[in-house]
Amino acid sequence: MRASRLVSLLLLLQTRGRMTAAQLAEVLEVSVRTIYRDLEALSAAGVPVYAEAGPNGGCQLIDGYRTRLTGLTAKEAEALFASGVAGPVGELGFGTVLGAAQLKLLAALPEELAERASLARQRFHLDAPRWFRGGRNQPHLVEVAAAVWDDRRITVRYRHPGAKEAATRNLEPLGLVLKAGVWYLVARREGELRTYRLSRVEEVSLLEEQFERPDDFDLARFWQATVEHYEASVPTVEVVVRVSDAGYAWLCGLERQGGRSISERDGLDEPRARCTVAFENLEEAYDDLLQLGAEVEVIDPPSLRSRLATTAAAMVSLYQ
Repeated sequence: MRASRLVSLLLLLQTRGRMTAAQLAEVLEVSVRTIYRDLEALSAAGVPVYAEAGPNGGCQLIDGYRTRLTGLTAKEAEALFASGVAGPVGELGFGTVLGAAQLKLLAALPEELAERASLARQRFHLDAPRWFRGGRNQPHLVEVAAAVWDDRRITVRYRHPGAKEAATRNLEPLGLVLKAGVWYLVARREGELRTYRLSRVEEVSLLEEQFERPDDFDLARFWQATVEHYEASVPTVEVVVRVSDAGYAWLCGLERQGGRSISERDGLDEPRARCTVAFENLEEAYDDLLQLGAEVEVIDPPSLRSRLATTAAAMVSLYQ
């Protein structure tokens, strides 16, 4: 436990420079007295670390000192190389940079960890986009990513859902999020944080003017709050169905993909059990349930039952 903390202490001083003992204690979740004991241990091990007293003092390494020690455990090294983010990183324009970084990290790792990291990359791969989306790169993704990286203002032409024409928006891009194979831009407009689906951006102009990022902005926290608010605010349509075992398994697969919820089945001793499925809207319910064919029977609402019956009759007529 202490060895891991000593490594963390060393890397903190190497990456952040001078820090007070109180700051180090807060980050490492130990007492200030423990920090001073750890500093003594590092010094005894030959690490050039020292502490200065006074209002501008603190703990730091001698200027120019660097260590190749990464502090990675075997599991951490495996996780880094099993992340499978090459596709999304490549879309952002950093594909070659990621490859170079991985090579440098492999070179710095001890031989045993390097071997385990390479094995993990050969055995695990995360493919985030949905099926048949491999070649559908966003045409303006690289430009927007550059603006996000450099804190540059942009002007975009953005088409809202259902709008006949695109609208011009002046934005301060704060971050990009990849959700279920779809890229979203989080940006500030007229002082408010907003989310834009990147596929609806028709034009992008990068401006020379930079902006100052909010000090308290956290992209992951903002996105989590956005997702929770969206899921809670989207109205749902409840559909009562009788479904076969095969159909119920298929509906459970839809539930795992998100956007739908399924109640427990009633009447399991019958050929078709009854359950309630919540969809975002009737159109989505129609599209999903139509794919099940005779494995599902809609009981309620009557409008959806009638529409599916009409479609089924038309299909029977077509094949007779």
